[in-house]
Amino acid sequence: MKFPTLQVKLERFEELEKQLQDPDVLTNNTKLVEIQREYGGLSKVAQEIREFNERAEDIEVAREMLEEETDPAAKEYAQKELDELCEKHEAHTKELEDIVVAGDSITRGGLIMEIRAGAGGDEAALFARELFDMYQHYVEAQKGWKTETLNLNATELGGIKEVTFSISGEGAYHRLQFESGGHRVQRVPETETQGRVHTSAATVAVLPEASEIEVEIKPDDIRLDTFHASGPGGQKVNKTESAVRITHLPTGTVVQCQDEKSQHKNKAKAMRVLRSRVLEQMQQQAADERADQRRTLIGSGDRSQRIRTYNFPQGRVTDHRINLSLYKIDQIMQGHLDELAEALLQFDREERLLGNSSES
Repeated sequence: MKFPTLQVKLERFEELEKQLQDPDVLTNNTKLVEIQREYGGLSKVAQEIREFNERAEDIEVAREMLEEETDPAAKEYAQKELDELCEKHEAHTKELEDIVVAGDSITRGGLIMEIRAGAGGDEAALFARELFDMYQHYVEAQKGWKTETLNLNATELGGIKEVTFSISGEGAYHRLQFESGGHRVQRVPETETQGRVHTSAATVAVLPEASEIEVEIKPDDIRLDTFHASGPGGQKVNKTESAVRITHLPTGTVVQCQDEKSQHKNKAKAMRVLRSRVLEQMQQQAADERADQRRTLIGSGDRSQRIRTYNFPQGRVTDHRINLSLYKIDQIMQGHLDELAEALLQFDREERLLGNSSES
């Protein structure tokens, strides 16, 4: 059997197809939404492997017909048909090899991104805001995906201490998965009177958005605290305790959300972030345990690793992991990230191919 991991995904897809016809599922809205989300995430790969399997069967039938045919003209026609099927099959095999090399990232749609200001005070917070704007421009204007802000902690000068937001769209996680890490900016701040270049930093975390099916969080595993939401400078922005803080007791993961006026909505958003953080920890643990498998240079997702520098005086953006410098900082800050994303994906593919033999 070719591509066993993709065949397993097809089996899961067909299992979900049956569940979507189950009256118990159709009357349970929460369950239905979760199954539809997983079903949608698997649909592209499932259709690809289905087509691959069907063509493999067609090739076998065509070979049998060719062996049984005695008429020269009919035999020539059957050979031509077989050659065309084999050519398509070979091209499709290479496409599926790319999907296997890419791993689960290619089947995931949504992600949750967190941006936090690092060293550099107000300038770091302003840079964090610009990164947030950059990703929003890329997601909405360049790719036609959607964003939803889950939590935002702003500063009085218009910067951001931290922001958490979701991105949904086909291929979103696959293309943005390598943005995790330390982002550094070098420029002359507006408040700098001597013209000196300052260095500030922000960290970005990209989390695969987890469904309730992937990560089950039991009520007994969390502690829920409520408090008054606060705005820039720490002032209270409402009179009710609508903000929530959820602590996942087994892992010690803490998530808080205060953007909505409703405590219920804030809790729902915080749970989305919590599931994604727990899933990321599970994936990281699994990767650490696979010591015999080579992990790619750019796929570690280590927050402390400095991955990119934005040098405004030189108009340059450098990704240190792949030694790529692009002298188009204005376009990149406006959300034109495809050139960077493509280069990172290609580098990752080459690294994976070096470290792992193709699945067969």
